[in-house]
Amino acid sequence: MAEFPSKVSTRTSSPAQGAGTSVSALRPDLGFVRSSLGALMLLQLVLGLLVWALIADTPYHLYPAYGWVMFVAVFLWLVTIVFFILYLFQLHMKMYMVPWPLVLMIFNVGATVLYITAFITCSAAVELTSLKGTRPYNQRAAASFFSCVVMIAYGVSAFFSFQAWRGVGSNAATSQMAGGYA
Repeated sequence: MAEFPSKVSTRTSSPAQGAGTSVSALRPDLGFVRSSLGALMLLQLVLGLLVWALIADTPYHLYPAYGWVMFVAVFLWLVTIVFFILYLFQLHMKMYMVPWPLVLMIFNVGATVLYITAFITCSAAVELTSLKGTRPYNQRAAASFFSCVVMIAYGVSAFFSFQAWRGVGSNAATSQMAGGYA
């Protein structure tokens, strides 16, 4: 057996900055905001906020129909915020095991169906729950209009999500480079 040398020179070093770390700084992807998916999500957030803010400013708790509209508007607004943050900071790309185009398509189809029911409910209840020309009447009528616009926005998002899920108009290389959104 060879003798162990009496003097051994050892050197310790720290890894270079950023090397070997898996967590990187979160940077917003401004290209997402300019994409059709990002613009539609922003539209859904702004108009969804208008829907539930207009209803919340009236005595909606007296009428069960507006409770449903509030539930749909607030719930979908919060879930859309989560999806917006996931896509804005490209967190969806870190969770590669989740089929995001399919998840987004299912969410948008479900949101469209829920907003259809909320729009019909809100529109049908305006005349029955308030006097024409009063402030609650105007707010509820405006909420009906904005719920219709949000419903259309979710429907358009569902269409684009379906196309992304099916891979229409792109190939694997352009889909990866675009970050998964058009």
